[in-house]
Amino acid sequence: MPQEKLVSLFSQQPCWMIKPLATAMGYSVPSTRRFLGETGYYSSFTHNGKWYTLQTIPHFDKDGIWFFDVIGFSRAGSLTNTLINLIVRSRAGMTAEQLGIKLRSRCHSVLVQLYRQHKIQRQKQGRSYIYLAMNPSTQALQLQALEGKSVSSPKLPAEIAVLILAEFIRHPDFSFEELAKATARQRRIVLGANQIEDLFAQHGLKKTTLIAVPRP
Repeated sequence: MPQEKLVSLFSQQPCWMIKPLATAMGYSVPSTRRFLGETGYYSSFTHNGKWYTLQTIPHFDKDGIWFFDVIGFSRAGSLTNTLINLIVRSRAGMTAEQLGIKLRSRCHSVLVQLYRQHKIQRQKQGRSYIYLAMNPSTQALQLQALEGKSVSSPKLPAEIAVLILAEFIRHPDFSFEELAKATARQRRIVLGANQIEDLFAQHGLKKTTLIAVPRP
């Protein structure tokens, strides 16, 4: 079976370029691509996506990045998707230098292109730019963290505060950390337990204030 041969080749060598792989398989390049698609694969975000590995091989870090020697793979896929993902998930945005160190790649030109395409935002800080999420709510929280201001500042988006309080009404036994995670999942934003605690303090709320009906 071609898939068995494919898996066997990747067990011998975890990363392949398509032409050597097709030669080792004894099939054409289009057929080999089809076998990869049927088995499940990642293409590298480095080297213009020319390297392939099977989905079962990478051991991704917390940011979804895995390197085999100098070849980088990402759960997000391409370099552009990986950059956007890292920026959106960052607490206070990231510089081109920080992203370059993380991805072991020069990212400046791609970041400028993404900014011009309105896929990310940026803010000047000293001689560098801090790249931020395009989503206004996420961006506001990143700017707040960047500026070092209290999370209880009025700059915390009202829509996020409403979501937090609504989540607490639904789950009155949740800890601040659980409320942060639940709200962050809804809007795909970065939110910390300390922000929830400060929001409650800002409005004079206690953990028992909003409990209307106790759970059985």
